[in-house]
Amino acid sequence: MELYIKLFEVLLPVFFIVGIGYFLGKKKSNIDTTFITNYSADFGAPALFIFAITSSGVTYEVFSEYFIYSVIALICFAVTGIIFLFFMKKDISRELPPFFLPNTGNMGIPICLFAYGSLGMGVAAAISSLVVLLHFTANIFLASRRFDIKIILKSPSTYAVIIAVLFLYFDIEMPKFVLNTVMLLGYAMIVLILMSLGVSLTQMKVFSLKSSLISSVGRVIIGPIIGFVLIKIFNLSGYGAGVLLIQSSMPSAILCYLIAAMYSPKKIVDNISSMIVVSTLMSLVTVPIIVYIALKYFN
Repeated sequence: MELYIKLFEVLLPVFFIVGIGYFLGKKKSNIDTTFITNYSADFGAPALFIFAITSSGVTYEVFSEYFIYSVIALICFAVTGIIFLFFMKKDISRELPPFFLPNTGNMGIPICLFAYGSLGMGVAAAISSLVVLLHFTANIFLASRRFDIKIILKSPSTYAVIIAVLFLYFDIEMPKFVLNTVMLLGYAMIVLILMSLGVSLTQMKVFSLKSSLISSVGRVIIGPIIGFVLIKIFNLSGYGAGVLLIQSSMPSAILCYLIAAMYSPKKIVDNISSMIVVSTLMSLVTVPIIVYIALKYFN
């Protein structure tokens, strides 16, 4: 019974806030979430990375170790996506990002925080920092089919991760006033983005249910299977293994849709939109199961 109570405590806050966003989106169909997107990209995400990495108590060794595991996991996710897209006869380059870029930040970090505390948040940030960096490199490259270094240089998250890792590597304590500021900015972003996710579910459409269901299986079902296999291969245990499993189970990130809308044709954007909606809805069932397994066997 204690495990079920813990599961309830971990998932209810996240799903409840997403539900508020969904309710508001249904109540008012023309809600503009551009402000939330801009705030998250320029302030929220960088602040969250600095706070999660420098205040969680995670050492540089643990951070770098799970950063490497996440590289391996994302490569496996990408290979899975290529196989799925090949047999489905889809655009492999432009429709690949939703397969290997899960929603590890806005959805994954708070779930890992509630499940494993600050240490779990630190490991989750190691995984999420790689995903965010790939959004502004591989995702844009695949969507536009051209590489632009200026995008990386203009991304505040890039510098935030570098600064946070340097503080971690040299074991420098972040000033308290900085931690208090980035904590408020980061937590505010989590609430706003989760609400934005709920709103987006009312605005984004599913254009091909069958195709989206098949694609979503590759994200929310094959994803955690890959995570579990990596845990066994590298003989991982404890909160780190649990976080890796949970992050591997996250649905496709909304940022995949936002970037596709900027660089890809409408047909591709519609397909990515469909996969994000369906994988997110499927995750309402699959994520509780994965979190239960993580709490039971990797606690």
